[in-house]
Amino acid sequence: MKSLSSKQLKVRRAIPLLLMTVPGVIYLVINNYIPMFGIIIAFKNIDYAKGILRSDWIGFKNFEFLFRTQDAFIITRNTILYNVAFIVIMTISSVAIAILLNEVRTKKLARFYQSVVLLPFLISMVIVGYLVFSLLSLETGMMNKSILPALGIPDIQWYSEPKFWPFILTTVNVWKNTGYFCVIYYAAVIGIDREMYEAAEIDGASKWQQILRITMPMLKQVIIVMTMIQIGRIFYADFGLFYQVPMNAGALSSTTNVIDTYVYRALLNLGDISMASAAGVYQSIVGFLLVISANAFIRRIDPENALF
Repeated sequence: MKSLSSKQLKVRRAIPLLLMTVPGVIYLVINNYIPMFGIIIAFKNIDYAKGILRSDWIGFKNFEFLFRTQDAFIITRNTILYNVAFIVIMTISSVAIAILLNEVRTKKLARFYQSVVLLPFLISMVIVGYLVFSLLSLETGMMNKSILPALGIPDIQWYSEPKFWPFILTTVNVWKNTGYFCVIYYAAVIGIDREMYEAAEIDGASKWQQILRITMPMLKQVIIVMTMIQIGRIFYADFGLFYQVPMNAGALSSTTNVIDTYVYRALLNLGDISMASAAGVYQSIVGFLLVISANAFIRRIDPENALF
């Protein structure tokens, strides 16, 4: 009887916490699980007169659109290579800035720098696109009117030269999103016990040695989690980055066209939501398999840091 009453007491104490989770669970179900019903759209020829459920099943024919087109290799290559570059550069820059922020001892300065780093993440990609245009415009852009003439370089038609855009898009993405990841890594860095650094200083360790021997090992788990999240979306692309920033310039399609923009343009031309849904299912399945594979690789080399 005593153990039973003890269990009842634990249940009563847990009820307020469980009630607090109800809004989040409801949101998760409505926003993430109920829409999964739409997966069937990828395998149907949607007829709006019949509705989703009564439309004809056509199997994998919607997926053929992505693989039979001559652009399939280009958009897949661009999507993967861009995201790989984003993951590597973003992780390095975010961790580096987080460590530098941790070295700022003045609270006001630390808050100021945190705000400056995070501010680009809060700016709409539409605005970012016009900021880039103000920099690269042939007629009025700062690059052609101020920077290039000072270096003795002739004007460049940026929106007609695809070769420059892998570097431009990577730079814009890192500038805009580093702040978000930096905040996460910074929270992990400030959580490291300061006594470990003090002990290292007493032993004569330099700042660089402290970073390598203390900070990086303590950040390993966070870096793995954030990398796994990004790997899961490696077949997704930031639509605003690849559509708004290049101003939808057709001359740049060889280096700016990714799966998301390709599906969007096809949807505008064909009006086929089944094909768009098929692309989303394809991206989700590949992302899931990549997360499983990445976790299996981590488990093989370092079981303690595997997620599952």
